[in-house]
Amino acid sequence: MSFPVTFSALPAVLPDHEQKQAALSYLNEAWAEARHDGVDGDCLAQASLFAALAELVTTYGEDAVATFVEGMPERVRNGEFSLIRSTQ
Repeated sequence: MSFPVTFSALPAVLPDHEQKQAALSYLNEAWAEARHDGVDGDCLAQASLFAALAELVTTYGEDAVATFVEGMPERVRNGEFSLIRSTQ
């Protein structure tokens, strides 16, 4: 298991892709801790989606986020969020 980089170890400004990698590391660690404490995965997923959408709305506004999520059904159906892909 990898541990997230501590905030004090991060340079003042990281490139966007490195910030996303650091953020994902923090989220994975928090997720693992919550699961260890008995929080249900479905509850975690719903709370995470709510928090993510609320942050996006705060940053970009409701209309921009609504436009963004309109494309989600197709992305889900295309397997973009599937961790295990079946091969035929």
